[in-house]
Amino acid sequence: MGAWPLGLCLSVGCYSGMSGQQTDGDPTEGTGGPGGATEGGGNSDTAATTNNQPTDGGPDSDTDTGGTELPTLPESSRVPRLSHRQWENSVRDLLLLDQTPGKSALFIGDPISGGYDNNSEKLVVSATLWTDYQRAAEEIAEQVINDPELVALLVPADGDSDARGRGFIESFGPRAYRRPLTVEEVERHMQVFHAGVALGGTDPVLEGVRVVLQTFLQSPYFLYRVELSDVPDGDGNIPLNGYEVASKLSYMLWDTMPDEELFDAAKSGALDSVAGIEAQAARMLDDQRAHDMVASFHYQTLKVDSYSKINKSADKFPEFAESMRDMMVQETLMFVDDVVFSHELGDVATLLSAPYSFVNSTLAPLYGAQGQFTDQLVKTDLDPSQRAGVLTQLGFLAANASSTQNDPIHRGVFLNLQILCTGLPPPPNNVPPPPPAMEGESLRELIDRHTGIGTCGEACHGYLINPLGFAMEQYDPLGRWQTMDAGKPVDATGSFNFVQGKQSFNGGVELAKIIASSDEAHRCYVSHLLEYGYGRVPQLQDNAEIKRLAEGSRDGMYSIKELIVELTTSDAFRFRAPVEE
Repeated sequence: MGAWPLGLCLSVGCYSGMSGQQTDGDPTEGTGGPGGATEGGGNSDTAATTNNQPTDGGPDSDTDTGGTELPTLPESSRVPRLSHRQWENSVRDLLLLDQTPGKSALFIGDPISGGYDNNSEKLVVSATLWTDYQRAAEEIAEQVINDPELVALLVPADGDSDARGRGFIESFGPRAYRRPLTVEEVERHMQVFHAGVALGGTDPVLEGVRVVLQTFLQSPYFLYRVELSDVPDGDGNIPLNGYEVASKLSYMLWDTMPDEELFDAAKSGALDSVAGIEAQAARMLDDQRAHDMVASFHYQTLKVDSYSKINKSADKFPEFAESMRDMMVQETLMFVDDVVFSHELGDVATLLSAPYSFVNSTLAPLYGAQGQFTDQLVKTDLDPSQRAGVLTQLGFLAANASSTQNDPIHRGVFLNLQILCTGLPPPPNNVPPPPPAMEGESLRELIDRHTGIGTCGEACHGYLINPLGFAMEQYDPLGRWQTMDAGKPVDATGSFNFVQGKQSFNGGVELAKIIASSDEAHRCYVSHLLEYGYGRVPQLQDNAEIKRLAEGSRDGMYSIKELIVELTTSDAFRFRAPVEE
């Protein structure tokens, strides 16, 4: 198995200009090309300047197989570490607690930048984190043995000392390791139990349980999702056993350990088949924990954390209140949850184009929504000529604007990177701000003068960034509808080269609908979903599956829930490439 892990113009360029909200992490982080992996990690100059045509090895290249069976499987870790959220949830469910223990709040943070917080390639155990795990294990074990109700749930009450210790190990251990224990493992833990009993104390059995519990919670078999299977099939790929599939399912869909039904399915062999996995995935998506997973994925994909940084000038926007930040976060998450789990279609196109949202008495005036509202966010139809999907909601628009004016550059960058997965080259260092606006000059005119066609920023801004950002100029820095800028009618027209060809639009609603039907948006979404669900960056070998699912999503064959289920039944989920760690 290997050792356990411990661990453009210099004055313009891309992303130049505005001083509003920045995208989190490296703004060039993406998949390169329209929603597929590119050789070397994507985000090359070629990907950016060919107007969304895939680079070598992209989804439309000769590497496609056009199906779910891949000629080779992507590499993946045999020992992905649990994220801090997964650790918290696993401790809660392992110990049958009502809530998470909250110990990870004191853990050292993970070095995740520009990606998802469950990226197995970034999650390591440093010396500091190991100390954190040790301290948490000791505190949790102490809490358990001093709680009679927990002891009654976890430790057999009958029998002598050895019987109670063995009973605890044989019932608790398989749940902690998420697989059956070997005979040797049981005996080794019995030795640890005996060492604890020898410490004495008022209840030697509980002392033994305390030491064994510490051992389980610090074991790599608990801290990592371990894949021990190593026997290739006839194609040279390694099928995961039922318990490994159960854990992979539970951590993808629930961010926690398997429940009893999953353990039973693993034991019975039901997870050895695609049908069995599909049935469990469908069941799990009906659980609240799947709602939490979907919320976490979209929270990170849509950069909803940036809403907490929204700030507006009191002079220009006296309507703004800090309490709106949390409202905007909840609005987006409630909208996402409703689209995925309650909408008749529940697909990516609906997410990007549905003319409704969740508003209350504070947000309704910003939308111009009519009716009686309270403090509670409620599902509300919005003006379909002004609103279409998550990209025309207040949170996204306000977060991608400064405290005094719009930020079409960062709105355009966001759409390119997070929604279309257009590879943009990184901006040069020390980019100066745009010059002051001339008298009577609109923001669009200022940005065009500084970065548009005919300037040094033409390659990135003129054709990729600015057109998408200008389409959102009908929304002010607070996300409200506006028709005038600097005394002139807002110009929100533009065009963009999509895979289907150049598309022209006038405003955010038209752009949102074009994006919702584009190849790029569906490939990008599926690529993000695969990255989050599998806990790793998409690779060349994933392109055929990304293409298949994206085309199905674009054509209305797959809802978002169905995309998730499809990912759990793919070869890349059920098998592992025979690569040593």
